[in-house]
Amino acid sequence: MTTQTDETSTTRPDRQPPCCADGSGTSAGPDNPVIALVGAPNVGKSTLFNTLTGARRTVGNWPGTTVEVGSGIWPTRHGLSRAATVLDLPGAYSLDPLSPDEALTRALLLDAPAAGRPDLVVVTADAAHLARSLHIVAQLREHPYRVVVALTMSDVARRRGITHDIPTLAEALGCPVISVDPRQRQGQHDLAAAVETALAAAVPAPRTVNLPDRDDHPVDPLDRDDERFTWITTAVTRATQHDGADRQSHSDRIDAVVTHPVAGPIIFLVTMWVVFQITTTVAKPLQDALGSFFSGPVSDGARALLTFAGLQDTPVKGLVIDGLIAGVGMLLTFVPLMALMFLLLALLEDSGYMARAAVVTDRLMRRLGLPGRAFLPLVVGFGCNVPAISATRILGQARQRLLVALLVPFTSCSARLTVYVMLAGIFFPDHAGNVVFAMYLLSILLVVLTGLALRATLWRTMGSEPLILDLPPYQRPTARLSLAVTWTRLRGFLHTAGGIIVATVVVVWALQSTPVHSGSFGDVPTQDSAYGVAAHTIAPVFAPAGFGQWQTASALVVGFVAKEAVISSWAQTYAVDDPEDSGAEALAGHIQQAFDQSSGGHPLPAVLAFLVFLLAYTPCVATLAAQRREIGARWTLFGVGVQLVVAWTLAVVIFQIGRFF
Repeated sequence: MTTQTDETSTTRPDRQPPCCADGSGTSAGPDNPVIALVGAPNVGKSTLFNTLTGARRTVGNWPGTTVEVGSGIWPTRHGLSRAATVLDLPGAYSLDPLSPDEALTRALLLDAPAAGRPDLVVVTADAAHLARSLHIVAQLREHPYRVVVALTMSDVARRRGITHDIPTLAEALGCPVISVDPRQRQGQHDLAAAVETALAAAVPAPRTVNLPDRDDHPVDPLDRDDERFTWITTAVTRATQHDGADRQSHSDRIDAVVTHPVAGPIIFLVTMWVVFQITTTVAKPLQDALGSFFSGPVSDGARALLTFAGLQDTPVKGLVIDGLIAGVGMLLTFVPLMALMFLLLALLEDSGYMARAAVVTDRLMRRLGLPGRAFLPLVVGFGCNVPAISATRILGQARQRLLVALLVPFTSCSARLTVYVMLAGIFFPDHAGNVVFAMYLLSILLVVLTGLALRATLWRTMGSEPLILDLPPYQRPTARLSLAVTWTRLRGFLHTAGGIIVATVVVVWALQSTPVHSGSFGDVPTQDSAYGVAAHTIAPVFAPAGFGQWQTASALVVGFVAKEAVISSWAQTYAVDDPEDSGAEALAGHIQQAFDQSSGGHPLPAVLAFLVFLLAYTPCVATLAAQRREIGARWTLFGVGVQLVVAWTLAVVIFQIGRFF
């Protein structure tokens, strides 16, 4: 998932991208240089961007995580004489675009007016697969560009018996070459010195391209590519030494197992099961402690302050105690769980395993008829559906982008995880991890089956594509990168809690305080308020699924804004109804009672039906906005209809069958 922070922003192809403070009091102005970072996915480009700018961009092991252009400031403390703006361009193997993200990179480097192009391009190249990384260098050297090559993964190359003569390589390429290790923050001052020297010098002339004489006919693109490959091969041969040993790398030996057609999927499922088991068991004591903190000291302190201010008998008390503290506070108890989940996933990503998971799952997806590269945005969707919709741009065909954008809402985002864990802990306390794991398996199954159904009806002529993905070497996760990624994702979760959830709580409080038939504002039973009356109207729709209680139905409606709001809605509603009996344990009791009553004494199948409905029904408002931007309003509404039909049908079937057992 790509996360923009305060130091990053989306940039359009103009000469003056948005600038920001570098953290040391210096900012890049319009006269400061603009440096573009380019390179193939998984060669350390975004890691180098984070190291140079401190932007803390999330580093993923699949293309599509940086579809939009990020900008940050390379400060003077890292060796530059003046701050520079750094653009992190989408990962691209070539400037001959095969997808919208590669097209964007070409547009910014070659198609933009000369005044709008970067002053210098830093190309990240994998030392272990050097020839593969130099194609884009060959293309850039055909234009009047200052180019610096940042050679990454030299340690991996050395373990494979490969070494490079850096001066010889620089001479052969006609541009500076610097060895860097952005994971360990090594080489950045050498890179800064090379950039300074290149910026001070005149723009070099394009390299001479020797093409066969075609008697004034247009140049054959195949001849041009043949010339580039010959140039690359010559440079690599001159500068590369191999010890001659035909050794199998450590990564290759592991990949023989983890990407095996049979063992690979099993290892992937076991890995995910372990992640959910650790998350649900380790985080629970911390959740309980935070729940007691909000329902005890925080609520008591707020009551004391309101009494001191003379507001104890006013609607303000309901907003603060029963709304903000009960709703937002209950949601914040899930911070330890989300932090632990994000940390475990960050460790898997940093180690290189998640790219293998993409390969394993891609194989299964293609056998079922889905586009090969479609799995990449779907993986992002398990973090958040919004960037996953944007990541569909990596697909070359418009129909593929449309299909995957309709499937992304069926991926279970991290916002749903909070509700899964809460209900699984209440109704299946000894098997909570297994229940959560089952929801993610069901999510994958829904994506596959819905995709097959749409392919069989609307996209019957669309062919699938193989997944082309460079697998990064396995590496020991670094605490700095893993913690930075964890904090970025956790901050996004907290931003939701502090923004959308607070606004939702206020709206719910206002509706719960508004009488419909009698009473005064702030002094009305919840079921007689505007909120309660509307919920009673909707509730019968869910009766066949076993959760037709008005409190449950209203939580699903609020969840349309953000899935985390389901929890805050419950906490807020039950706190208003019973202000003397609040807290995590009391909320659990209220929820148990609601499902028991609505299901006619069959709460477990009703809860499972509710969880499935939560997984499959309409995603949050932000996801719908992203869909509308990418595929249009008509297809977005079509997707909403499909999701509601699938969610309601599955929920009813699960409850109606489950209540007989």
